[in-house]
Amino acid sequence: MTTPSPLLSRPGAVEAAGADAGVAAHYGEPLREQRALAAGTAVVDLSHRGVVTVAGPDRLSWLNTLSSQQVAGLRPGESSELLLLSVQGRIDFDARVIDDGGTTWLIVEAAEAAPLAGFLNRMKFMLRVEIADVSADWGVIGSTKAVPEWQDLLFWQDPWPHVGAGGYSYATVPEGSHPGLERPWFEYLVPAAELEQRVAERTLAGTLAAEALRVAAWRPRIGAETDDKTIPHELDLLRTAVHLAKGCYKGQETIARVHNLGHPPRRLVFLQLDGSQHTLPQAGSPVLLGERKVGTVTSVAQHYEMGPVALAVIKRSVGPDEILTVLDGDEPYPAAQEIIVAPDAGQVVGRQTGFLKGPRA
Repeated sequence: MTTPSPLLSRPGAVEAAGADAGVAAHYGEPLREQRALAAGTAVVDLSHRGVVTVAGPDRLSWLNTLSSQQVAGLRPGESSELLLLSVQGRIDFDARVIDDGGTTWLIVEAAEAAPLAGFLNRMKFMLRVEIADVSADWGVIGSTKAVPEWQDLLFWQDPWPHVGAGGYSYATVPEGSHPGLERPWFEYLVPAAELEQRVAERTLAGTLAAEALRVAAWRPRIGAETDDKTIPHELDLLRTAVHLAKGCYKGQETIARVHNLGHPPRRLVFLQLDGSQHTLPQAGSPVLLGERKVGTVTSVAQHYEMGPVALAVIKRSVGPDEILTVLDGDEPYPAAQEIIVAPDAGQVVGRQTGFLKGPRA
């Protein structure tokens, strides 16, 4: 169970529920906090995040053999993202990765730290690696700008939405106009005992603000956009978390087969919701095309500029111009979709031209 953050004692703090329990959803003014976070004048308490360390001389080469990402040559201070997949290519773990030259730090969702540490310990065999769940000793603070006063702290910089080395974009928008470019993102590792001191008099934003910016950036989150059948292609995660030219790892066959010869069965989509009801549907609400269910809402937010927005995972066969309906109980919400993952994503073998961006060397 996550220990509640000491920052919940701040005036106006309202604790978040679900995956963000233990930190503040907001401090009384969610939209104002969101504006400040977007402008880089506020930071967000993410001290409920899980933190797992991997130390030892074999750490990077070992993680490289287990994961979807090429991290064997990760330089100190360089940020990356890796996936640990099932044999069927489904996402088991998604970790933010930063190395300090002696230890690799994996930042994960709160509920993922203990299972990830357990999995890694089972996989170390005779290699020179030491795995520890240090979530109780470390907190995470998020920001859209680098904080000059925290230069002594290790931080992870989100590679999204840039297409990394060996990665591939399934989006239709040109790389220079991807909405994720409007959300630079940094996560600072802070000793838990220093959390209050480090934040000091800084303006705080809650997780509602961070989530709204994430949704607007089309950035998928494990536990929200994923279920037990999710493969990376469906969420456009090949751009930041998969290296298509690296060696063998568990799940690689599915990654290669779907990318080269097939299509992902579902696709992530951004929804602009009708805001006339002055309410928001719940995550998990069905997405309908006419009377037929074609998907599920995965994240919902009230954006300070766009109003009510959502991410959803829908069937690949749904036409990109269709007007959809989100149904929360008896309340329908008309929803216009913006394509995140192209309906014809995948099957790159034999593709002569197209809008999908190929892997970098």
